[in-house]
Amino acid sequence: MFKLLKKSNKSQARLGSLKTAHGILPTPFFMPIATKAAVKNLTADDIKVLGSPILLSNTYHLYLTPGMEVMKMAGGLHKFMDWNGAILTDSGGFQVFSLSKIRKLLPGGVEFRSHLDGSKHILTPKKVLEIQKIIGSDIAMILDVCPPSMAKREEVAEAVKLTSKWAKMAKQAIMKGNFGNKQLHFGIIQGGIFRDLREKSLKELVDLNFDGYAVGGLAVGETNHEMYEVLDYLTPLMPEKKPRYLMGVGTPENIIEAVKRGVDMFDCVIPTREARHGRLYCFLGKGLKYETINMTNAKYKNDFSSINNTNLKKYSKAYLHHLFKTGEPLAMRLATLNNLDFYLKLMACIRQDILKGKI
Repeated sequence: MFKLLKKSNKSQARLGSLKTAHGILPTPFFMPIATKAAVKNLTADDIKVLGSPILLSNTYHLYLTPGMEVMKMAGGLHKFMDWNGAILTDSGGFQVFSLSKIRKLLPGGVEFRSHLDGSKHILTPKKVLEIQKIIGSDIAMILDVCPPSMAKREEVAEAVKLTSKWAKMAKQAIMKGNFGNKQLHFGIIQGGIFRDLREKSLKELVDLNFDGYAVGGLAVGETNHEMYEVLDYLTPLMPEKKPRYLMGVGTPENIIEAVKRGVDMFDCVIPTREARHGRLYCFLGKGLKYETINMTNAKYKNDFSSINNTNLKKYSKAYLHHLFKTGEPLAMRLATLNNLDFYLKLMACIRQDILKGKI
């Protein structure tokens, strides 16, 4: 399922390949976000052209709308959105726990009210797996408890305890249920910035022998230094021959630093969210150096240089500036194409640098 192909002599960085039901993915890789069955402003064909072999969608949002009956009728998410690459679905835990005022933790799951219509729902570890089976994702995340970034130690300890309990319930369901061999299941390590809790969470999840392991509860308000500190001691303890996923990260610098610490998988809203505000990521020559530019800045009004020299070289910055200033939806589409192209090429450059011994 996961092959470790090369380990760096300069850092903890590694090259690998992850086999899924919809293709083999070279690691490390970045997943564009298709929360509600679409990458904002793009089609599945756009993502194919960009070259991403995988997307990330969200269990919580798809469960609420369009709902599982529609998903069954569609034949799963791949057919629903016309995507033949791999899909990872988050468990929905982060979304549920961000709704602190309209949810209640139970020993066997979480009760919450829909942010759409106020209807009451209960998600259990088994139900989350059943939902993800209907969705048909290649990689399914196990339901976890994600505490707030500033949570006190007692709350983080309780989150670890419940996450481990739910992971055991999920593993039992996988062993007993008809979830098939094609779907991979990843456990999510919690523990905040507390080393002993992180190590406890990791050990309890590794004992359950999931297909891969994610580091959750980072990039939620802690400093970069704190995040790197957690990775410094945690990733060396993670199983070497299984994929390591850092959830919700991040900026290009965050990704490069996490790769150096042995992380294989990433996702983040940054490239698509920044694009909607007119902020573009652009390489500065060869290598990993880059800059960010704001296309709404007046200095681009008469700048007829290309947006980039790859997928948008036929469009000028002056044109994109005009689109943003006039509120044309095409502006967000072009900016999104630029930023995802940047992130995917960044990962390709990182893989090359690991291969050449530069990272």
